[in-house]
Amino acid sequence: MFKYKSISLIIIFFGIFTILNHSNAQPPKEPVSIPLIGDVAPAFKAKTTHGDIKFPEDYWNKWVVFFSHPADFTPVCTSELMAFANLADKFEQLNCKLLGLSVDGVNSHISWIKDIKDIKYKEEQNININYPLISDINLEISRKYGMIQKNSSDTRTIRAVFIIDPNHIVRALMYYPEKTGRNVNEILRTLTALQVSDSYSVATPADWQPGDDVIIPPKSNRDEAMKFYNNKDGDYYCPSWFLCLKKLPLDKAMKP
Repeated sequence: MFKYKSISLIIIFFGIFTILNHSNAQPPKEPVSIPLIGDVAPAFKAKTTHGDIKFPEDYWNKWVVFFSHPADFTPVCTSELMAFANLADKFEQLNCKLLGLSVDGVNSHISWIKDIKDIKYKEEQNININYPLISDINLEISRKYGMIQKNSSDTRTIRAVFIIDPNHIVRALMYYPEKTGRNVNEILRTLTALQVSDSYSVATPADWQPGDDVIIPPKSNRDEAMKFYNNKDGDYYCPSWFLCLKKLPLDKAMKP
């Protein structure tokens, strides 16, 4: 009898241990949903420093660079807002609207923008942040765009960038850690490259800059590619049978 009681007690203690251990276990983290290249950019309504907006309704026939910040009044974010503002006219020339987001409120955004105007940085001063900053206190938009990543923070957005075309399709996305500022010139270069590729049915090589030669799309098979490669009268040149380039005169709208 004693033997059976001992076994029963062991089973009971094991059951209690299992329950307690399970109750202390951390629940699995929800996967982050991020719109990927080729996806339709999620729609949203938001309060901003420029009033209420609806996306995509308020951005018909426009490219959009949509970027997030971890929080207001943070040093890296401040430098980025100034960098975007300095290049705002060049984005505008490319039919592109800038749209920022932070989890803080509109009043906080406005106060931050006011303080930024008094900062002198890289010989720049009196900078106007003339693009809207979204207030996303409830994190609704941030979660739609995967800007909240659990391993980073549950309440602060990371440095995300989405380049969205006039058809509201995500064409490029970039993610940066909290302590690394974005290269705004690279974002502008990527936007320009996308527009050049769309307009002229070409590709852009590594380190491409506006005015550089572009890549002609490869042929469907080797025979066609070799024929193209051996044609010396074309307005292109081929370092190899699978790599051909040509000069592309860009109109003023395509030059940032």
